[in-house]
Amino acid sequence: MKNVNNEESQIQMGITTPKKLVLGLQHVLAMFGATVLVPFLTGLDPALALLAAGIGTLIFHACTKGKVPAFLGSSFAFIGAIAITLSQSGIGVVKGGVIVAGLIYVIMAFVIKIFGVDKVHSFFPPIVTGPIVMVIGLRLSTVALEMSGYFYNSQTKLSEIDYTALFIAGVVVVTMIIVSIFAKGFFKLVPILISVIVGYLVSIPFDLVDFTPIKEAAWFGFPAAAWADLTTLPVFNLTGILAIAPIALVVFIEHIGDITTNGAVVGKDFFEDPGIHRTMLGDGLATIVAGLLGGPANTTYSENTGVLAVTKIYDPSILRVAAGFAIVLSFIGKFGALIRSIPPAVMGGISIILFGMIASVGVRTLIDAKLEFSYSRNLIISSLILVLGIAIQEIPVADGLSVSGLAIAAFIGIILNKLLPENI
Repeated sequence: MKNVNNEESQIQMGITTPKKLVLGLQHVLAMFGATVLVPFLTGLDPALALLAAGIGTLIFHACTKGKVPAFLGSSFAFIGAIAITLSQSGIGVVKGGVIVAGLIYVIMAFVIKIFGVDKVHSFFPPIVTGPIVMVIGLRLSTVALEMSGYFYNSQTKLSEIDYTALFIAGVVVVTMIIVSIFAKGFFKLVPILISVIVGYLVSIPFDLVDFTPIKEAAWFGFPAAAWADLTTLPVFNLTGILAIAPIALVVFIEHIGDITTNGAVVGKDFFEDPGIHRTMLGDGLATIVAGLLGGPANTTYSENTGVLAVTKIYDPSILRVAAGFAIVLSFIGKFGALIRSIPPAVMGGISIILFGMIASVGVRTLIDAKLEFSYSRNLIISSLILVLGIAIQEIPVADGLSVSGLAIAAFIGIILNKLLPENI
């Protein structure tokens, strides 16, 4: 630990302001693809997502005394819930749900401060969180395939295929595989961005890219759609709250994992200083602000921790520089129009891998925990979470009120984990 800190100090001494700007831009590139992908998939505005990520990161650093070199971006865990809520109830209800999710983070921060992280963590062991994370990815698999040109018509019982879209999605998938496996250095950290660029260029000859909105967009300022989202007041509707907010309980575990990894890379124990309750508070306040702005919920980003590991430069101020870049980019109108011009097939190809990766992270959680599935207890808990979470979309419980299958599965998993005896 001491050697790591000494090495860090020596490296930081040689960092000039221009170098910090370049290093900050590198962190923006690392988080960019995933951060703008979430609003693209959900229907939210990418410019507002970037603005929320930049402001949220600065809030996080203020809460953590500027000690944790982390960047906050759009959370993938909320994609399905936000997309469905936005299409059915509108941006106001989404804002309300995201704000309440942030409040749950804040409450969890105070609970951790009072009872300690171990006590809270006992409600979310790997046998619960692993299958829940798998459900999050698998519930989104049909969305990825539909964006990629494959659609199953439940009425005709036949598959409908857009071969042009499927080809473009295939090119994106192959590009992402090649970059992820064979690229070196920094390029290995941005396979999403590279794949989107390749897919975008391939889409142009097929007339799938409309450049008109880019030409008409102003260089600076939000487009009309972004202003409409930004100025819409939050609506605290029970359906929206129950669809979105409970996912915060799952992301709580993701947050603990990210801070643990970040601390391991840097060589510091952030659970002790500044404290996991402070990092959770920062995440919560950032998500509340994101909800007010019309952006998706925020979360700490593993992509940027990867950049830390490669560069061995852990200065938190560089992450604040990256946050500044994100805020500036959000106000460039043509940039936002360019993002919105990306064809759905391109994002569909990205989503096929990313949603699968989310499910795979759940599998990895179970493997890393070395759970014994010869025990009926573990089989029952995981089986119920998987089946209920994937099969149930929404269950109406009252007029205008419904509960998502993910929330039901998570609740049952938490209860069974406490009720069923271990090692049986």
